[in-house]
Amino acid sequence: MYQLDHLADVARKAVRIGRELIKTARPETVTEKTDRDTFTDVDVRIEHEIRAYLAKTTPEIGFIGEEEGRSNGAADSEFVWWLDPIDGTANFVHGVPLCGVSLALAQGDHTLVSAVSLPYMDLHYSAVEGAGAIVNGRTMAVSAATDLAKSIVAIGDYAVGENATEKNRQRIAVTAALAARVERVRMFGSAAHDLVWLAEGRIDGAVILSNRALDLAVGLLIARESGAIVVDSAGRPHVPTSAHTIVAAPGVADSLQSLVQSAIS
Repeated sequence: MYQLDHLADVARKAVRIGRELIKTARPETVTEKTDRDTFTDVDVRIEHEIRAYLAKTTPEIGFIGEEEGRSNGAADSEFVWWLDPIDGTANFVHGVPLCGVSLALAQGDHTLVSAVSLPYMDLHYSAVEGAGAIVNGRTMAVSAATDLAKSIVAIGDYAVGENATEKNRQRIAVTAALAARVERVRMFGSAAHDLVWLAEGRIDGAVILSNRALDLAVGLLIARESGAIVVDSAGRPHVPTSAHTIVAAPGVADSLQSLVQSAIS
């Protein structure tokens, strides 16, 4: 079987394919998946090209893409690549430069390798389980923040689609609680940005009131390998079935989790 260091190099090369397409292409078609949730022809093209590259370089490993689902024996493979070709598609469509390519290697629900590229900012992140995380070739770590009042905290997008109104009651409550306590609240519109910027110490916490494995697995490994605490809203260790995701620098993790729990109770 492949070595994880080798697979990390494969992952970095794969997201580079998507990076170049995002930088050079503009969407010609925008297709609605559900209410206010879309994908573009560029998403599909990136997924096709990365899928083809991975099938050639790692033919024994399955593949699951955000837009077109499983291929290359994903259902039967012990190891599977998970790809979000454009994390932050709405930003991409509107010309907002907060979007990226996210790729993970998973064994079941366990993420082993991650790579994220933020093309418009020339920032490229990767991690291997147990070996730390890097950005543009240098090791990174979460911030040393100890006070929420001096912390920047990102919150995930508000919900769209079915039951959005009910889901957004919690999100709005958390936003209000954060606004009363933290230095600044930010909504980047991309889970990749939330998690890799937390890993790099640009922000101090991230609250994502959802838990879609394909959206979060990549960034959560990078955050963990940078020293972040990852829990659910009750303070339990985060698992794939957790309803909510709270990620923070160790010095503010308990206070952020407590704030979120109080806001949604």
